[in-house]
Amino acid sequence: MTKLAEWLFGISVVGALWGVVTFDLLGLRLPAAWQEVAWPMPVYLLVAFGCYSLATVGYRVATFNDCEEAARELQEQIQEARVDLRRKGLRF
Repeated sequence: MTKLAEWLFGISVVGALWGVVTFDLLGLRLPAAWQEVAWPMPVYLLVAFGCYSLATVGYRVATFNDCEEAARELQEQIQEARVDLRRKGLRF
C-alpha cells in the first residue's frame, strides 16, 4: 500500500467516524458534550497537523548535515564544464 493510499484510508476512516458521531447516523444517542466536541474536530486536527508539519520541517532544517566533500566535487565538475565549454567557444 502506498503512502498516499494509507493517508487517504486514514482520513476516510476518521471522516466516517466524525460523520457518525456528529450527525448521529447510527442512533447512538451520545451525550451532547461529545457532539459539541466532535463538531469542530476537523479544524482541530488540521491545526494539529499543521503544527506537527511545521515542527518536523524546523527540526529537519536545524539538523541538516553539510556535505563538504560533495560540494567540493560539484565545484570541480562545474570548473571542468566551464573549461570544456570555453574550448568549444562559449564565453561567460
